[in-house]
Amino acid sequence: MKLKVCGMKYQDNITNVANLQPDYLGFIFYENSSRYFEGDIPELPKGIKKVGVFVNAESDYIISKIKKHSLDVIQLHGSESADFCNELKQTLLSHPIEIIKVFSIKDQFNFDTLKPYEAVCDYFLFDTKGKLPGGNGYVFNWEILNNYPSTKPYFLSGGIGLDELKNIHAFTKTTASKYCYAIDVNSKFEDKPGLKNLEKLQEFYTQL
Repeated sequence: MKLKVCGMKYQDNITNVANLQPDYLGFIFYENSSRYFEGDIPELPKGIKKVGVFVNAESDYIISKIKKHSLDVIQLHGSESADFCNELKQTLLSHPIEIIKVFSIKDQFNFDTLKPYEAVCDYFLFDTKGKLPGGNGYVFNWEILNNYPSTKPYFLSGGIGLDELKNIHAFTKTTASKYCYAIDVNSKFEDKPGLKNLEKLQEFYTQL
């Protein structure tokens, strides 16, 4: 199972977390977030993909961040349409980039919502539905994913911390996990918004 650490903010902390060699590091380019990233991303070890997280942003803004930070992946966390994803992908043909489209779940989910995005996104991400676009800090009912109708790989997100390790291991033995590609963590590993706790992350990653 791959690991994405999202909501990175502070230079030294980014470097230290990168030394743990997660597969993805996420940087939030949404000004209303307490983890809004400004400045420059330090050089990362080879093999770590840089993810830019956007919420209903204009395509020009997304493209400018891709070029400035040499992003490998963009994560669309708002109500972006499938047409928007497709237009963005076509615009970026000279700079191939992977697209993660986020969908929020609480107690139920209409999987038909995914159909228009199948051909225009590389991954889905399932997060907990809450007041904020992300970082709500609690887990949704993973059993809902037993009805996942797609073969597209997805990221599992939403309030995942050390106390979820046992549940993750149980989840990996279920049908729902067949296409679960990565675990996405954020707020449960923080000392404050954007500042990740290295010891907790290391413990989690070694037991994942």
